[in-house]
Amino acid sequence: MTISLVVPLYNEEENVNELHGRLKSVLESTGSEYEIIFIDDGSTDHTLDLLQEIQTKDAKVIVLSFRRNFGQTAAFAAGFDYASGDVIITMDGDLQNDPMDIPKFLEMIKENDVVSGWRKKRKDPFLSRRLPSVMANWLISKVTGVALHDYGCSLKAYRREVIKNLKLYGEMHRFIPAVANLYGVKIAEVETVHHPRLKGKSKYGISRTVKVVLDLITVKFLLSFSTRPLQFFGPMGLVSGFAGFLISLYLSIDKVLMGKDIGGRPMLLLGALLIIVGIQFIGMGLLGEMMVRVYHETQKKPIYVIKKVLR
Repeated sequence: MTISLVVPLYNEEENVNELHGRLKSVLESTGSEYEIIFIDDGSTDHTLDLLQEIQTKDAKVIVLSFRRNFGQTAAFAAGFDYASGDVIITMDGDLQNDPMDIPKFLEMIKENDVVSGWRKKRKDPFLSRRLPSVMANWLISKVTGVALHDYGCSLKAYRREVIKNLKLYGEMHRFIPAVANLYGVKIAEVETVHHPRLKGKSKYGISRTVKVVLDLITVKFLLSFSTRPLQFFGPMGLVSGFAGFLISLYLSIDKVLMGKDIGGRPMLLLGALLIIVGIQFIGMGLLGEMMVRVYHETQKKPIYVIKKVLR
């Protein structure tokens, strides 16, 4: 079993050397062939310089350098594209994930397709990090139907054949277990050690929660209707069109049988609007049906731009 460890880094100059040393020690103790793929996500400090020094001394290290900051999802996607191991492990580069947990993931991946970490005793501020995380994890589990305690934990392990079939964008990296579940994979969860950040600054904020919620809507649509969009838009179109038809029928009866003037009545505009909206929804569903067969193929364009690759 060969291992590819994928680690995105953004302005982590204070942690890079210690991170590499601890990762190397743990991976060598497993007795498996391994590679460490560091992705410099457009750092503005000396992170890339330090990674270059590490790579010249350690042939097991691959460094991918982005031209600008593309975000964690793009960094993971780049790492997955370049990974060659049978098992691909991801983790953060801020030393809050403990490299000593890696052997547990390697053991559990033997019986599973995806292993997700659970920071049960999380060392982050409660109001700004832990509380939003608890709420988000509950919501994601309910919406996707894949119950995990900690979707946001970057420490995860995947079988190569699972991760290579997925295309990532937005903040989708945290939803990989839910999306992979479409393929009938076996998912496990394992408790991990979580350390407080001692060096550097956190890149996460409350605004990230808004992005997660919006991406959750996307994931729900993809999980439920990606191959049948008409079943999503169609019912709304039928309900809207039928309501508009009933209103128009009522007004027509009022005019023909009762002789009332309906030209200035707001209900006339409402009925016409509902019929038009209904037609539009059904039209969107039909267009979606025509596009769905080529949808994933059109996503082959990379969501990152690599400046150089050091091997």
